[in-house]
Amino acid sequence: MRGKWAAGIAPRNFTWIIKGKLAVSERPGGYARNHRRVRRQEEIIWLREQGFTRIVSLLVSPHNLHAYDELGMTWAHEPLGLQSDARTVLPRLFEDLQGWLDAGERILVHEEELGDRVMGVMGGYLLWADLLESGPQAIAVLERLVHRQMGPPGRELVALAPAL
Repeated sequence: MRGKWAAGIAPRNFTWIIKGKLAVSERPGGYARNHRRVRRQEEIIWLREQGFTRIVSLLVSPHNLHAYDELGMTWAHEPLGLQSDARTVLPRLFEDLQGWLDAGERILVHEEELGDRVMGVMGGYLLWADLLESGPQAIAVLERLVHRQMGPPGRELVALAPAL
């Protein structure tokens, strides 16, 4: 590849949660009917070129995992479906995130789209890791970073964090 396309393109709704270390976006390539193979490839290339060392998928399905392998990206599949018990999934996810961050990794976390659940997971992580002091503060910070209001599904995930 040559020119500006060699560097790829940023995933939609890309947002830093911890500058230079932990970010979120919608699924590389887009979600559902909007998903495009070429766009997915360009977005994964961009992540690789930006120094990301791991992509964490919260999707229940294994979508994109093969594409990460094909483009040499390390990934982790940490499914958090609507039917999942967040009280069992979140502690493992938070411990994994902390371990990877402590090891100096640069991480992108995604679900189909950047919505309440990803916001709630990230707010919960910041609270769990003692980077923020309270649930309301975590919600306010995530809303500011992502530029959208967090709904009840996300707020419920934030509320679980102190008990984990």
